[in-house]
Amino acid sequence: MNIQQRIYKKLLQVPKGQITTYGELAKAVGLKNGQRAVGKILNKNPYPVIIPCHRVVMSTGKIGGYAYGEHVKTKMLNNEGVEIKNGKILDLENIIHRF
Repeated sequence: MNIQQRIYKKLLQVPKGQITTYGELAKAVGLKNGQRAVGKILNKNPYPVIIPCHRVVMSTGKIGGYAYGEHVKTKMLNNEGVEIKNGKILDLENIIHRF
């Protein structure tokens, strides 16, 4: 299994209404300091409806980028019950998924 597949498979474990960070995801697949690599891989996610890359945010709580625009990512997260204000996740520590 290559690194992209490992990242996508791990990301499937993040339930609706929760988020994880690029760093947490990198650590979960064994990439030390691999948050940028994770971001690049997720940016090319061929299955955004199946692989929920919109659930990955920055460790600061900012929602981070999204191939279809941050406004789309915000709307998708809002629809799952994640509260966002000024581009930042509210109550981050209570909704973060750690592997």
